[in-house]
Amino acid sequence: MNQPGTQERPEVAAVRETGRATVLIIGGGINGISTFRDLALQGVDVLLVERGDFASGASAASSHMIHGGIRYLENGEFRLVKESVQERNGLLKIAPHYVKPLQTTIPIYSTFKGVLSAPLRFLTHRQGKPTERGAFLIKVGLTIYDTFSRAGGTVPRHRFHGRRRSLEELPMLDPKIKYTATYFDASMHDPERLALDVLIDGLEAHPATATGGARALNYVEAIGRDERGVLLRDRETGAEFPVAADVVVNASGPWTDLTNEALGTSTAFMGGTKGSHIVLDHPELLKATGGREIFFEHSDGRIVLIYPLKGRVLVGTTDIDADPREPAVCTEAEVDYFFDLIHHVFPSIAVDRGQIVYRFSGIRPLPRHEDTAPGFVSRDYRIEVERSSGRAPLVSLVGGKWTTFRALGEALSGKVLELLGRERRVSTAGRTIGGGRDFPRTTSDREAWFRLHLDGAGDRAATLFERYGTRAAAVWAHIQEQDDRLLAGGRLSTGELDWMVAREHVVHLADVVLRRTSLAFTGDADAAVLEEVAEALAPLLGWSDARRDDEVHQTRQLLTTRHGVTLP
Repeated sequence: MNQPGTQERPEVAAVRETGRATVLIIGGGINGISTFRDLALQGVDVLLVERGDFASGASAASSHMIHGGIRYLENGEFRLVKESVQERNGLLKIAPHYVKPLQTTIPIYSTFKGVLSAPLRFLTHRQGKPTERGAFLIKVGLTIYDTFSRAGGTVPRHRFHGRRRSLEELPMLDPKIKYTATYFDASMHDPERLALDVLIDGLEAHPATATGGARALNYVEAIGRDERGVLLRDRETGAEFPVAADVVVNASGPWTDLTNEALGTSTAFMGGTKGSHIVLDHPELLKATGGREIFFEHSDGRIVLIYPLKGRVLVGTTDIDADPREPAVCTEAEVDYFFDLIHHVFPSIAVDRGQIVYRFSGIRPLPRHEDTAPGFVSRDYRIEVERSSGRAPLVSLVGGKWTTFRALGEALSGKVLELLGRERRVSTAGRTIGGGRDFPRTTSDREAWFRLHLDGAGDRAATLFERYGTRAAAVWAHIQEQDDRLLAGGRLSTGELDWMVAREHVVHLADVVLRRTSLAFTGDADAAVLEEVAEALAPLLGWSDARRDDEVHQTRQLLTTRHGVTLP
């Protein structure tokens, strides 16, 4: 990322001059960010560093679901299922701007298949020959799942239908199905923005001062450790500087072992697998889903999904052993796999590569699993602590998933507070996140909120509300103070970009099109849009013409090589 002639960012300069934090967190994915927020709420001076953009690694490659993990029951992970459904129910309340109820339907082709093989899978955690799960097994699983899910009365109970009723509701389903089972989980519409909202909450909870507070730096990496502390490098300027801390937290997900290696500690905690997805602009398939997630077992025993999101259809996912040293990309073989699974459920619907608008892939932060089949590797998390004479304790997070980020952040923060000898003074349980505060729940309340806070926004009101939740009020007030001009066909504006640069840590063009907005995800980041947005960002970030052109080139290359987007 090193850009010749790039000036040091003020926030980086402030950290370099201070050279100290009580807690240093390495890794700005959702789990590092959640821990950052929790510690900031305790009044701890905490610094978070992320080598890329916030939530740009594993956190950006999720299936966009907040789910209780019904399939974890087969692994015997009842603690994780219970925690997951509790956290899902909680996020529906504390993050209603990004986490929404998701009706989920399972197509079922048999009644009793898998009854004999399921106990063996449960006991050995080895996949073996794929065996279909029939209605009986799924009914048992959903009944158990309901006992966990219904604790807060947040979601309805599951229901079963036979072939006739199922095809009445979803007529494009394979007519050979025998049943469908439908239950509720939750979708996560903008993972990267939810992570950013949690980060901003942390920054606001303990504002930075000349000597401490809560501070967060993107595009800054940890490259070593000595008697002065952890050596950091600003990837924008190449400048290196040490930061001393009383506790160092490694929350770098799939790269935890590589980060520990850079810090002089050898570990073998991680064994992540790659998961890929494609996004289709396919009106027929979108209609066929009936607004539901279709969640099912493919012929190889993998649990896969098809579901509507932002006017597109998301299809995933794979589960392949991966090397964290290599970039994760969605391969052509995986695309073929996705087309096959679509045909499995909707045999009359044709799909082709021309309908793919975006691909993405990431490595799950799973623990080392030896010969355990990828689908049976635990999705739970644990905390490892290394204490050595003369050095701050090094705390490594192993595992973790989007659904449990709040509980995980509280647990990891609790371990850090224990090492510091400090008491917890506030819990994040039930604490509303950012733009979920004072969120209007009904149509009439929403209309009233729009009239009060987004007066004059017109058609843009819905876009701003979807992107920011109730933070949209502050964004709109900021826009009105600017000489505002619409961009990207009205999906963005110069005033909103000014907000993102001032408040949301935008450093590169890719930060805007991939993470601060959904332009790339929905296939709307074409060549003209990239040029237009870069031109508007240039004066806000002090870019020269050469730097602006390089940002466009780098973003085009990223979209092509990592996301399968072909631009003229």
